[in-house]
Amino acid sequence: MLASYAGSFGIVEIDTTYYGVPSPETVAAWARRTPATFRFTAKLPGTATHVPEPARGIVHEDVRAFRASLEPLLAAGKFACALMQFPNGFRPGADAERHVTALRDALAGIDLVAEFRHADWQTDRTLAFLRDLGVGLVAVDEPQLASLPRPLTDATSPIAYVRFHGRNAATWWSGDATTRYDYAYREDELEPWVDRLVDIASNPDVREVLAFFNNHRRGQAARDAQMFAAMLATRFPREQIGAILPLAADAQLSLDLG
Repeated sequence: MLASYAGSFGIVEIDTTYYGVPSPETVAAWARRTPATFRFTAKLPGTATHVPEPARGIVHEDVRAFRASLEPLLAAGKFACALMQFPNGFRPGADAERHVTALRDALAGIDLVAEFRHADWQTDRTLAFLRDLGVGLVAVDEPQLASLPRPLTDATSPIAYVRFHGRNAATWWSGDATTRYDYAYREDELEPWVDRLVDIASNPDVREVLAFFNNHRRGQAARDAQMFAAMLATRFPREQIGAILPLAADAQLSLDLG
């Protein structure tokens, strides 16, 4: 399936690495079965990002295993960046900053982006902190609930990363992974993001914009990525628009500004 998929699309976000570290042999097969220009991003294991407060600053052994497992992709030039997805309970403070820094140090040489799921991270201090580390801040579209981040266009590294989670406010806290992400975007909901991506792309420090649709439970992600790509095509030259990826789980749009 991967070889067939890679015949049509250019990049994929690996979600399974959040649940367990794949073997280097498995990752080597990914590299071997995809074209030379195909690329991957991957989530850090949950053991690295979803940690109790007393454990912050301590890097779980899974992080080193994750780093080692990526070697075939790194050697082939097929790895774009790793995603640190932190939970809503991961709030800003000295311990949290120490943990992010520890992960950055443990993954030296790999481009990293961070998704914070609490609005308290949306401060000038966070922007400065991530820029100092060379870590990209993930922009998100999700329900506009009190503690969740608002849409943004700030970029803190050469890779700008956007994730569309859907807007199921009623089931965001009470639902499961099926109901939380079972959402279909309307064109008018995505229109402001076209303007935001124009703003992000105009930042001279940004090399590449990666946008992922995570509203995937009934295949909406693929449809919405196609719709969004068509909207972007009216604002960007076609040669700057990368791959639209209808994944089994996610769909991703790559806007290569290089």
